[in-house]
Amino acid sequence: MMDSKSKIYLAGHRGMVGSAIKRHLEKENYNNIITRTRSELDLCNQEDVNRFFATEKPDYVFLAAAKVGGINANTKFPAEFLYENLMIQNNIIHSAYLNNVKKLCFLGSSCIYPRNCPQPMKEEYFLTGPFEPSNEGYAIAKSAGYKLCQYYTKEYGFNTISLMPCNLYGTNDDFNLETCHVLSALIRRFCNAVKDGKKTVILWGSGSALREFLHVDDLAEICIHMMKNYDAPEFVNTGSGKEISIMELAYKIAKLSGYNGNIEWDTSKPDGMPRKLMDTSKLNSLGLTPKISLDEGILKTIKEYRKKMD
Repeated sequence: MMDSKSKIYLAGHRGMVGSAIKRHLEKENYNNIITRTRSELDLCNQEDVNRFFATEKPDYVFLAAAKVGGINANTKFPAEFLYENLMIQNNIIHSAYLNNVKKLCFLGSSCIYPRNCPQPMKEEYFLTGPFEPSNEGYAIAKSAGYKLCQYYTKEYGFNTISLMPCNLYGTNDDFNLETCHVLSALIRRFCNAVKDGKKTVILWGSGSALREFLHVDDLAEICIHMMKNYDAPEFVNTGSGKEISIMELAYKIAKLSGYNGNIEWDTSKPDGMPRKLMDTSKLNSLGLTPKISLDEGILKTIKEYRKKMD
């Protein structure tokens, strides 16, 4: 079992998810954490990754490294999202198996579900219909990563677990409008509008799409708990089990950021998947429920963004 002396490789430690897992591991007195920056280790290079695993011999692996982005980035760069994520996943999972890693935690995404998936989305609905076109490259990669873990467990007995988080936000989020996700984009737009005295903010789509959000600190705690207590290759939906429309979210963030101007919707832009609510019964049956409310998490993230801006 993973304990404070275990050698833990955290792939993607500088991203939002990886940095949250690192903070929580350190808070729980895990002191033997191995990390590498992109300049130190190219995860797309199989030879480099094999050499790293053969040299370091980690006991446990959290696979939080990924090329991520919102609807804009996914639509513009589907080839990069598919290629880079496939390479990162394949190299780490294969090298972890070859070098006798005790257990690997793979992090996927709720975008693996079909575009017109029945709601709430149960784990068994995976691969029952076509992907949402606007993030198909990323969805195919994450689906393949999960299946690779599942097959390595089935064929070789390699201990893997897979979590499929909903939309994430929080500490160390990406606020670049070209690459970020919807919640962080809205925080940036409204905070900047307040700072600049703008009277109108124009947002993408109709605002009708429904989304589920989870603070990254909640995800980190779930990841560590599952690594210590769960052993099954079938993935587990990881979310809040609550949804909100993008329009309602926008008005909530506007209010919490102190923006009092107009909000207009550019309906020529895509909404993405109409609805993405995960059934979290399996997660809840394991005694796991998120602790951070959406309002609390948004306020915290607004403060962090404004601190970053100053």
